[in-house]
Amino acid sequence: MPFSQIVGYAIALYAIVEMIGYGPISKWASARAAKNPKPKKPWLKEFFLDTLVFAVVAATLIRWVSLEAYTIPTPSMEKSLLVGDFLFVSKLHYGPRTPTTPLQVPLTHQTIWGTSIPSYSDLIKLPSFRLPGFSSVKKGDCVVFNWPADDEKYPVDLKTNYIKRCVATPGDVLEIKDKQLYINGQSSGNFVNLQYSFFIETFENMNNIFKKMDITDVYQYPNGYLVMTSPKKIDEIKTYSFITKVVDLKKEPHLAEPRVFPNNSKFDWNEDNFGPLTMPKEGVTVQITPQTLPLYETLLLKYENLKDVKILDSTLYIDGKVQTSYTFKQDYYWMMGDNRHNSLDSRFWGFVPADHIVGKAVFIWLSLDPNGKWLNKIRWSRLFRFVEDVTP
Repeated sequence: MPFSQIVGYAIALYAIVEMIGYGPISKWASARAAKNPKPKKPWLKEFFLDTLVFAVVAATLIRWVSLEAYTIPTPSMEKSLLVGDFLFVSKLHYGPRTPTTPLQVPLTHQTIWGTSIPSYSDLIKLPSFRLPGFSSVKKGDCVVFNWPADDEKYPVDLKTNYIKRCVATPGDVLEIKDKQLYINGQSSGNFVNLQYSFFIETFENMNNIFKKMDITDVYQYPNGYLVMTSPKKIDEIKTYSFITKVVDLKKEPHLAEPRVFPNNSKFDWNEDNFGPLTMPKEGVTVQITPQTLPLYETLLLKYENLKDVKILDSTLYIDGKVQTSYTFKQDYYWMMGDNRHNSLDSRFWGFVPADHIVGKAVFIWLSLDPNGKWLNKIRWSRLFRFVEDVTP
């Protein structure tokens, strides 16, 4: 273990010891206060002040070390995780990270609540270290991470939070053929809740049918509906006599999409036909050629913490020297949404570095339907359920 990482662990442990009152500084302060007692404050004021301070300190520690609340804001994980699901995200699974900007308003993320004022100061910047966890990121995990492509100039641990499913881990070779995901040449199978886009041509009103079938990602057009749903439900819809046509809106092979990673004309990839692509792994060396450089250039320029790196005329320079190979310093992952055709995921912006991983989604403690009213707004069947139980 690097010496700097040992120092980081020691500082984090010492801070916790001081906060709970067993450190030398906190003991000295207590002894000093006992010798020079201050005039007593009104008991009610003292009670609420002490309670508030304790609650903020405790909540901050819990949020940093173990659990953090998260809300699902978009339908990219439907039907596995729904808009309006409130989750607890475990940082214990993969290990919590030490903050890079310790001068921060407690219990905030990027800005102070309800304002555009930054919630942190970069007067003090520290290297971030990950404390030991009891698990590693596995294929199939629903993972919260800091979005690598966030254009805002936030520290890594304050970038926008995303949640997707990890489909490939370091060293894996990923490929998508005709919407089917393959890892290391083997079909990954399909999660029950995978959804794709279809156009249903009809002039009949289908809103009640969609409600009955629990199809919620729907867009209406004059001649029909664009829906995100499973192939199984589409087969059921095809049985209705008033359906004129159902079109599978998948992309054809070799039809390049400029917005798809690596956003380079050398690759004719799209969201349904992609790769093969190897996940970078710590300690593994790759050859740097004009063909492979576009795949890894963002990692080299942004995430590998290289001080002097340039790319000129499809050539990699590190410390002024031409590089024909490179050994990665950290692991990288591939994240995709279960709502395959309505998810801004790794297919569009690339790899997720290990130091961007926040934690594992583990528990749904509340679920609110944005379109529901009164008691119907609460999705009672999803309350107090583990994420693994609702995302088979």
